[in-house]
Amino acid sequence: MNASFSPSSSKLHASVDGPVATLSVDNPAKHNALDLGMWQALPGLIADLERDKRVRVIILRGGGKGSFASGADIAEFETVRADAEGGRRYEADNEAAFWAVAHCAKPVIAMIRRFCLGGGFGLALSCDLRIASENATFGVPAARLGIGYPPGAVKLVTAAVGAPAAKDLFYTARRIGAEEAQRLGIVQRIVPDGALEETALALAHDIAANAPLTIRAAKAAIDAAVGLAHPDIDPAGLADRCFDSADAVEGRKAFLEKRRPVFTGR
Repeated sequence: MNASFSPSSSKLHASVDGPVATLSVDNPAKHNALDLGMWQALPGLIADLERDKRVRVIILRGGGKGSFASGADIAEFETVRADAEGGRRYEADNEAAFWAVAHCAKPVIAMIRRFCLGGGFGLALSCDLRIASENATFGVPAARLGIGYPPGAVKLVTAAVGAPAAKDLFYTARRIGAEEAQRLGIVQRIVPDGALEETALALAHDIAANAPLTIRAAKAAIDAAVGLAHPDIDPAGLADRCFDSADAVEGRKAFLEKRRPVFTGR
């Protein structure tokens, strides 16, 4: 079921079906590259989905059967990024989008096929989990373009793969396939392209069936452990809140009654 969301780029589309929201990057003529308007719209759309009480999990994907995101729209190199000041403003909008995804209170799954490059790579690494098709390709071409990659995005990449692997990817600007991406920890699951959507949806629904407060607390604690903590979030407080929740009562009751729990997030 479609829902109403904040004004945004016409190339970003959000919908909600049960507990799962889907946010699609839809710029097929440019392999789902993101332009400035898309970067600027993304935080507002994430905030809308975060507030939506129906939503427990978000899937971030490329539109249709196209690429996840081939990076920033290079046509803007000679317009909004034509000078140093424009480049700095552009990268600030990039970074704001990355952190909006990374700090979303709800789990975000990147569903990746074909190109996942540059800013698209940073966007994928902002997500909690990544599922890729066998044809997915990853890379950061910044060193071949002479541009600075946002430090926040570098931090997200480094948290995922470690410093030596991050240096390899940034220094060489090489592209890697899905299998190497999985070995590095970028991708958690690889599936045939035809099974990608089904697998991502199944994972989203599995997560959505679990206790939202527990997942929120776990996300905050894990992010803090790898240096990605939200400055205003107290992981210990979130964990403590779980003990007094109705979901904790339901979880214990369902265990004793040998049935699947029904969690409400309260």
